[in-house]
Amino acid sequence: MSLHPRFAPFAACIALAVPSISHATELLSPQTLIVDTQLPAAQQEAQILAARRYGTFWSTGDETLALQALASDFVDRTLPPGRAQGRPGPLAASRTFRAAVPDLNCRIAQMVVAGDRVVVHLHFNGHFTGRFNGQPGTGQVIDFIATDIYRIADGRIAENWHIEDNLTLLQQMGVVAL
Repeated sequence: MSLHPRFAPFAACIALAVPSISHATELLSPQTLIVDTQLPAAQQEAQILAARRYGTFWSTGDETLALQALASDFVDRTLPPGRAQGRPGPLAASRTFRAAVPDLNCRIAQMVVAGDRVVVHLHFNGHFTGRFNGQPGTGQVIDFIATDIYRIADGRIAENWHIEDNLTLLQQMGVVAL
């Protein structure tokens, strides 16, 4: 994880937040982490852990991590058409996307923790070798970004507002041409 020089004043907070959750070495770590130093350490840790679990779920497809990250009454505030509300939605979305891009990888480029919110900037990549909406992939490189805003309650993601660069994704898949 690298720290942008502009955020050097937050370094002490970052040093406190990240090592305390290092026991979860299998989880993704953000490349840049910005944390509100006014938050209690336990709240910082819980919010970072929930976001890391959810990011790792998207990178690995490990549904246990999603269930650990998402509140039982999780609400997707930018629910795409056809996706189930609650926990079943992202689980099904991950399965569908992994069928299209089996080597899907996700990294957490940036994470900002403030109040009860965590904002993550995610970077996805892989190869379209499966099927998506009936269209077969031919090994096209997939490389796109997404940004999520999580509201954390009791150490779990209670709400999510997200936006993905679907135009880039669909162009790379050959579904949309400009």
